[in-house]
Amino acid sequence: MIKWSEEDYHNQEKVDSLQFANYKNAPSGRYFKTIKEAPINKEQFDKGFTIEAVIKLPNNFEDRLHSWMGILTRQGQAADLNKVEGEKEILTTLSISSDKEIQWTSHPSNLNYNVGNWSRSLNADEWYHLAVVNDGKTTTLTVNGISDYGKSEKVVGIATIEGKGWNIGASEWGNELDALFAGNIQEIRIANEALTEKEWLVQDARDDEPFKGTNDRIPFLTNKNNYNFLFVPDTQKYSSQNPEIFNSQMNWIAKNTKKNNIVMNTFVGDIVDSNSKVQWQNSLRAISYIDKKEIPYMMAAGNHDYADGDPFLTYYGPQRFANKKYYKGSSDSGYGSYAIVKAGSYEYLVLIVDMKNLQKDLQWSKDVLNQHKDKPTIIVSHDVIYPEVENNKTVAVESSNGRLIWDELIKDYNQVFMTVNGHYFGIAHQVKQNAAGNDVIQMLVNYQANYRGGNGWLRLVEFDEKKNKMFFRTYSPFVDEMPKKEKTYIDYKYLTDENNLFELDFHFKERFNFN
Repeated sequence: MIKWSEEDYHNQEKVDSLQFANYKNAPSGRYFKTIKEAPINKEQFDKGFTIEAVIKLPNNFEDRLHSWMGILTRQGQAADLNKVEGEKEILTTLSISSDKEIQWTSHPSNLNYNVGNWSRSLNADEWYHLAVVNDGKTTTLTVNGISDYGKSEKVVGIATIEGKGWNIGASEWGNELDALFAGNIQEIRIANEALTEKEWLVQDARDDEPFKGTNDRIPFLTNKNNYNFLFVPDTQKYSSQNPEIFNSQMNWIAKNTKKNNIVMNTFVGDIVDSNSKVQWQNSLRAISYIDKKEIPYMMAAGNHDYADGDPFLTYYGPQRFANKKYYKGSSDSGYGSYAIVKAGSYEYLVLIVDMKNLQKDLQWSKDVLNQHKDKPTIIVSHDVIYPEVENNKTVAVESSNGRLIWDELIKDYNQVFMTVNGHYFGIAHQVKQNAAGNDVIQMLVNYQANYRGGNGWLRLVEFDEKKNKMFFRTYSPFVDEMPKKEKTYIDYKYLTDENNLFELDFHFKERFNFN
């Protein structure tokens, strides 16, 4: 279950790591724990701490086998200290979530509940340097030089239980071993002070960059007669962790919609991460930027937006849009809606098809399409296509919801020329042919699993009727506004790989001839 491996972060000949081969429900497993007399067992770290780990996830990572596996855990549960708020079944752990995110959560000495820090989703079979740093006031989690979600609230120390120690390669829940680690651990170091980056085990930690990008300016309008549709990918991590990024996106849209001839801004769903009043308020605060300027926008709900009492409808239901000129109506569920906007030579229809109420709203959606067969239509729904890698290339695959949408709302409705969705981690696009043999463009745009929950990236599509082209661009106003000294190696204003910056031939008169 544990063996020496010649692999290490920098691929050095004289450095080894320990390879763990544990998995859930295995007949046996291996991990390490401190001896009873270890001084670190009693350390409370009231003046701060730095916990570092150099690790690699297994190349066969599966959530059913490896989710919530522990890298480093302080034994015991908070309930034994009468800390009964939050997750009282744990004390402190550095673990891997089911989505391959790093979670640091700890019950500090000054609070009755646990406080956590999270990272982006990691890649399997890649090396990472993790650093959890507390300066005696707040805690920051950094992965390969990037802090995805900033600092915690004020926390002091790490609570300890008499007679309890630490586990390496194992998490606990309710005073029992939970999930054992799989992958490689090269080194773990714990210091009772906040170390600077220059003092870390790895100073030059970098990801294998998932995107290509540039900070050189890319214009959004190549001709004054062109126009843009803008799509806002899943914002859930901004609402829950980084509201300043959400604010930056919406402020930019408010200030630049007219300048860039953006005719509609559409949210693809997952406005929040969970049904928290704070998160809904964060989203409202951000969206107020575009509301105050009367900027046109539409909203799809995502799976994270559904909860008892229908909070999405409370905040973003039909009543919010009733007085907007472009808004034309909603389904009986309240989640489906549509808008009509004039742009260039055409009147476009944007149809929101709800993922949860897809069947319930199906006839309503068909009625809207049947009543507007002359209007080029974009369908936005949270769940349509997802990405898979084949021969080192990302391809789009239809989900079960996407297949139903295609069969019932696209294939025989020639006016539908584009779908946009989020939900699935990643980006992809494809072009399919409908029953009439005409092209339908399908896009997935969701950056939530990447840096800072998406790093503020937006998707703009420029329509050029003269050149018969569509130009697809990915831009982050958050990075654009970032002071130069704060930018890191992953901070690009524009993403430039093949699924983020591309163009497609699109013969408007031919495609939009619905006679």
